[in-house]
Amino acid sequence: MKTLTALALAIALSSPLAALAASDHSHHGSETQQLQLNAGKKWDTDAPLRQAMTAVRASVTQILPAAHAGKAKAADYDAFGNAVNQQIAYMVDNCKLPADADAQLHIIVADLTAGAEAAQGKHGDAKRAAGVVQVAQATNAYGKYFDHAGWKGVKLPH
Repeated sequence: MKTLTALALAIALSSPLAALAASDHSHHGSETQQLQLNAGKKWDTDAPLRQAMTAVRASVTQILPAAHAGKAKAADYDAFGNAVNQQIAYMVDNCKLPADADAQLHIIVADLTAGAEAAQGKHGDAKRAAGVVQVAQATNAYGKYFDHAGWKGVKLPH
């Protein structure tokens, strides 16, 4: 997760260019990375990753109804973004995945970070609810590509 630390730090410093630069690893060139399974199977997880993602899911399911209804306040979005960022920091500090799984997790973390940033109003107040949705989509992608027993996706409003 050490390479994830650099990614999370650059994104946390947060300009869109910093996020782009952090995700542009020299061995990937200008290609956009896409999530993929591990030879047709979900990637293994560890306890810290499962703990952090469970907490992120809980945060998103708590705010999503209010965000969808237009009733979430700036303070709600800010608290949500902070909660997501705390879990990302916990993952960075504690998660120990093999390099291939870690590379896939980078994609999820980038989406989580971008969603938290948008929810906190860093791209304008009009993007706050969309940031919550982006985090929800990232948690659903996590469940699709990572082996987390009992994981339930977040139901997104239509």
